Amino acid sequence: LSAYFCFLMSALGVTAGAHRLWSHRSYKAKLPLRIFLAAANSMAFQNDIYEWSRDHRVHHKYSETDADPHNARRGFFFAHIGWLFVRKHRDVIEKGRKLDFTDLLDDPVVRFQRKYYKSSVVLMCFVIPTFVPWYLWGESLWNAYFLASILRYTISLNVTWLVNSAAHMYGNRPYDKSINPRQNTFVTLGAIGEGFHNYHHTFPFDYSASELGLAFNPTTWFIDFMFWLGWVTDRKQAPKEMIQARKERTGDGSA
Repeated sequence: LSAYFCFLMSALGVTAGAHRLWSHRSYKAKLPLRIFLAAANSMAFQNDIYEWSRDHRVHHKYSETDADPHNARRGFFFAHIGWLFVRKHRDVIEKGRKLDFTDLLDDPVVRFQRKYYKSSVVLMCFVIPTFVPWYLWGESLWNAYFLASILRYTISLNVTWLVNSAAHMYGNRPYDKSINPRQNTFVTLGAIGEGFHNYHHTFPFDYSASELGLAFNPTTWFIDFMFWLGWVTDRKQAPKEMIQARKERTGDGSA
């Protein structure tokens, strides 16, 4: 249960934080929530918020081209993990420089996390998940470290990478059949709502990243709960009329 709680927290640091808040600006979050999401993002240990959001914006702008950091046209392995083992294609660097990321560094939470990223990762990703089970209920340090830290971290990495690989290769395309990203149920379950990928690439500004957010989208539920608490404002959504029109115009007819 402790390991799963850490998994959910680190997942939210990526999905609700680096992805929907900072990369896409699909909603606004007040300071306490941004601090929580930054801490959760450090627990995820997938690069700091600025670097993650920078790469993701380039991915959306130049999806499935050489300027895409994890171009799925280069194969499943490359999109999943191979892109992290090689130098970035020169187009990624050259075209990425043309995008504006100043809004990210205008956020003091992003600047603070970037400045102290290494120490925050050691604390959030490894020390706390290991120390809490040992201190509170007598779990061995060995089990706590390898389950709540290492295994949880490994699973969370691969779940995130499946959005770049499987969700760009397997599934239907009810919103835009001309692009690679797909609707993938398996990825949706693992990545707490990020597998509605054909929708997300068609309407990247939508805070829910899906048309049917209440069907199964824990990240959307979390954002909605924060909205109820008053910590979230200005949630952006695609109108139903726009969605239906886009389905009829460019969809593959599967929904």
